[in-house]
Amino acid sequence: MKSEEVSYPIPPRHDGPGSELERRVEKLARINAALMQRVERSMDQQANAYSLFQTAIGLEGQVRIRTDQLKSALDRLEQANSELMIARDTAERANRFKTRFFTAVGHDLLQPLHAARLTLSAMLDGEGDGEQQRLGGQVDHALSSIEELLKTILDLSKLEAGVTEPQIRLIDIDRLFGDVVGDLAPIARAKNLSLGHRPTRMMVRSDPLMLRRIVQNLVANAVHYTDRGRIRLLARRRGWHVRLEVWDTGPGIPPAERNRIFEEFQRGAASETSRVGGFGLGLSIVQRMSEALGHELGLFSGVGRGSCFSVTTPFATLREPQRIVETSVGPDYGLPHAQVLVIENEPTVVEAMRALLTRWGCTVRTAASAEDVEALLQAEPAFNPDLVLADYHLNRGQTGVAVVSDLRRKLGLEIPVIVISADRTLTQASLAIASRFELLRKPVKPAELRALMRHMLAGGT
Repeated sequence: MKSEEVSYPIPPRHDGPGSELERRVEKLARINAALMQRVERSMDQQANAYSLFQTAIGLEGQVRIRTDQLKSALDRLEQANSELMIARDTAERANRFKTRFFTAVGHDLLQPLHAARLTLSAMLDGEGDGEQQRLGGQVDHALSSIEELLKTILDLSKLEAGVTEPQIRLIDIDRLFGDVVGDLAPIARAKNLSLGHRPTRMMVRSDPLMLRRIVQNLVANAVHYTDRGRIRLLARRRGWHVRLEVWDTGPGIPPAERNRIFEEFQRGAASETSRVGGFGLGLSIVQRMSEALGHELGLFSGVGRGSCFSVTTPFATLREPQRIVETSVGPDYGLPHAQVLVIENEPTVVEAMRALLTRWGCTVRTAASAEDVEALLQAEPAFNPDLVLADYHLNRGQTGVAVVSDLRRKLGLEIPVIVISADRTLTQASLAIASRFELLRKPVKPAELRALMRHMLAGGT
């Protein structure tokens, strides 16, 4: 029997008023939720904007505070700069005044010292017993000490004021060493010390006067502190430089003192047993001059074994070895019958120079100014000086150079001239425009003056 399919009818959907209301409520709820999200986002943005606004206000306040602080700091800095400029100007004026003062005082002090050395030399050249010679030697030593101290004070004042300008030249080391050894040999012999240098053919570039003063002070310091043994001067090539070394067999310098000894008025522990006086200025001058020249200063020392001071200079070139010929002064001093004109405005110096030159066998005439020279030529037309010794600074603003130049024109002769001056700023270069003008510093050492006079009268240049 075949089964039959049975179907059930689906009831129709009836949307009543309640269903429509639900749909509308649901739609309004979604709209309200969207609006609320927008409102919340807007509120958040406003809160962020307000926070940023508050932050900006705070930053602006901080910027204003920092600006005020910076302005105040700039005002204080400007005030400090003004005070520093005033202090600098005051210090510069004080330095200039100090330099002028020391120069003037040094000139005035060197004048009588110059006269005293000339007078003493005239006395010692004469006949006298052994006691007179001994006392004269002591006076000469005292005058040399005063001279050295004055020169040191003047050098320090000029270096401090920055008015010393190096004049770089080629320097023969062998000649430099020879001159320094020759100057200090008598002091070394008095202490039974051996003083010498190793010959060299090297040359360097430096300021001749300053480098000589450096080496001389180093050697004098070595002689001062060495009681037995020897002092040696050496020159060693180091690439494009040359190291000048001064070796001694003294007591050595403890490590704690090696920096302090370059300060003014510092002499080290070894000075307590030294028999020679001093002011502790030599190594200070060495350091100041080395700095001015840009030369490196070195020190090697072993306590109880000795010391080596060195200064490193730029290498220049090599030269062929030259034989140095020593000359001796005969009993007539090598100046017989020389006619010498002395142009000097200081009466004590004039009398001392006249006595010394007369003892040397010279015929001497003196003048204090250009007018005196003119009067001398009119009174003694036959007097033609073989040599002129002229002080640089004369009365009424005259200079010995100008007076001698005028004398040369009037006589039509190239008379050899030695300019003598206590002015430490005067240089040989400033006299180069005048032919055969030589320069000596006051106080003049008589032996140096006599040697230069002999050289110039013999036709040397």
